[in-house]
Amino acid sequence: MANQKKGGAVAAVGGFFKSVGGFLSDFGTAFVKGDVFVKLSAVWMGAGYARRRQYAKAVIMTALEAAVIAFTIVFAMQYVPKFGTLGTVTMERVFNMQTMKSEFNDYDNSFSILLFSLFSFVIWAAALVIWMKNIINVYRLQKMDEAGEHINTFREDLHSYIEDKFHITLLTLPVLGITVFTFVPILLLIFVAFTNYDQQHMPPSALFSWTGFTNFLSLFGGGGLTTTFSYAFVRVLGWTLVWAFFATFTTYIGGILLSLLLNSQKTRAPRFWRTLFIITIAVPQFVSLLLVRNFFSNGGIVNTICANIGLTGFLRNIGLVSTSYIPFLSAPGWAHVMIILINIWIGIPYQMLIATGVLMNLPADQLESARVDGAKPYQIFAKITMPYMLFVTGPALVTDFVKNINNFNVIYLLTEGVYTTTNQAMANSQAKEVDLLVTWLFRLTQDYYNYKMASAIGIIVFIICAVFTLFAFNRMIGNGREEDYQ
Repeated sequence: MANQKKGGAVAAVGGFFKSVGGFLSDFGTAFVKGDVFVKLSAVWMGAGYARRRQYAKAVIMTALEAAVIAFTIVFAMQYVPKFGTLGTVTMERVFNMQTMKSEFNDYDNSFSILLFSLFSFVIWAAALVIWMKNIINVYRLQKMDEAGEHINTFREDLHSYIEDKFHITLLTLPVLGITVFTFVPILLLIFVAFTNYDQQHMPPSALFSWTGFTNFLSLFGGGGLTTTFSYAFVRVLGWTLVWAFFATFTTYIGGILLSLLLNSQKTRAPRFWRTLFIITIAVPQFVSLLLVRNFFSNGGIVNTICANIGLTGFLRNIGLVSTSYIPFLSAPGWAHVMIILINIWIGIPYQMLIATGVLMNLPADQLESARVDGAKPYQIFAKITMPYMLFVTGPALVTDFVKNINNFNVIYLLTEGVYTTTNQAMANSQAKEVDLLVTWLFRLTQDYYNYKMASAIGIIVFIICAVFTLFAFNRMIGNGREEDYQ
């Protein structure tokens, strides 16, 4: 069983490459063993279909081929030839003797070149896959024709896409959406990380160019003017992981314990208490966070109360604070602890609802058997309740951890305008001790236009989330988990 768990991710990756290898093998076989019309389909994509009297498909594939050629000539060739340099002509005003006006020259826009070249590459890659699949399909039709088998008409093929191939019909739009709105932006993020796209190289007024791994060297301590980026990166990454761990497991365990408490027969008016917690969910999170930020600010109501009761003076006398207020959200350490505590207050009600639904389906026979055998409440919780919760809510727990790595709202809304770093090395990198990687990335882009370093950080965030998700899902919901629990 352990070997199955360890081999799950490896088998998935191996299966992917095996599928790719099988596809390439099928293409090679089709092209080599296909007749003249199969080979002609490499030039005219509709040739094989026309030979087998599938004229509608022949027209569609011909039109698709023509569209790709037209796209290449009319659109892609404006940008792809400049992809290697990302443009060489900067924006300038020139005097037009014909119009007697100053006009902009025919300048290059580095971002447009990068974006539309990337878009062209995606279109070409998709066209290549379709072209290869077309060769395989027409070879399959050749073998069916030689064997005297029935070849579907175009209407029969369309009908099959709402019958045995309906899954393809359903997946078409989601795949297109993922490609356009997820895959292409990720590729753009990766490419920008290898350029010098920043405030000094902002198109269209200026050009940016390729710089190789310079940004990653700066991020990991490679020297140069941005050596502080490596200093800030280590600290921000460390806090991001600490925050994600505590934000996830404090709310997860707290939600389960609160749900058990409310479901206990000894709790009076459980519906009343449950309703109070649900009401907190109904309040928009940004409203709650902004109010809490004002409450715990240096001049907020909490500091006023602490000063009036003498708590601030006591903390100052014993050396825990050096100011006339308690820096709940304005000093390292204090801010870190307060952010986690405030997140517990915000996050537990959500987890309570999830845990309540799961606990209602907890196997009653197992609980009763444990009580008959003399198990204590804490033993039932540790041996039955928690394993069952982890089994059922494992995917949600993984998702919550990844979500907290990218939890922009809590950090930004609690600290923006309140926390100011006094660490010059952090300030030189436009970072703060309370920043997550995602809030640091946001500040670099929105306030300082440092897209190159933001993209490099974005790649690191993506890698962390992807690796953790793959590992956690493989361990928590891999093959055999249900049998292990039962």
